Amino acid sequence: MDDAPLSRFGTSIHITALDGIVNVNSLFTLAVFIGLAWNPTDPNNSLITDPNCAASSKVAEDLVAFHVYSFSSFLFSSLVALGLKQAIRFAKTAHYRTVFHLDLAQINRNALRVGYLVSAAGSVGGCVFLMLALVNVVQIKLGTLACGSSHSYGAVVPLAILVPFGLLIYAQIFIGLK
Repeated sequence: MDDAPLSRFGTSIHITALDGIVNVNSLFTLAVFIGLAWNPTDPNNSLITDPNCAASSKVAEDLVAFHVYSFSSFLFSSLVALGLKQAIRFAKTAHYRTVFHLDLAQINRNALRVGYLVSAAGSVGGCVFLMLALVNVVQIKLGTLACGSSHSYGAVVPLAILVPFGLLIYAQIFIGLK
């Protein structure tokens, strides 16, 4: 019974969840813009003392590319979430005109699930690309990972462990939606 109406409580939970996705994506998008404003080729903006450990221009190019990929993923995710939110609100007002039935919305639950998963996939992709951009920031500021700098590894290892672990939890929640 996938076309069954959602209750008012269920509909407000869905709208709140979509608001949360949009809000988090907005914060990450701001971080991406700040990252893009930074000039990675500025020689005064590095803590590297050994010139052999300096990152190549390829690392700086990857940094910008990952920021752009991250931005587009977060924007995609937010647009899908906003579209779902508008569809829920439109369904609530378009199908029921009386005061007694404004509590219900005719929404295809499968379409809602797919929309959530697509939006979540955009957020996950954005986080992965943002993490890769941060790895490049570390290499530019502290030295390449190939040099074996303990400061570089000290910054990258927690990032490479905690972010995927958080994304795994986030993905499990969306996969478990019923």
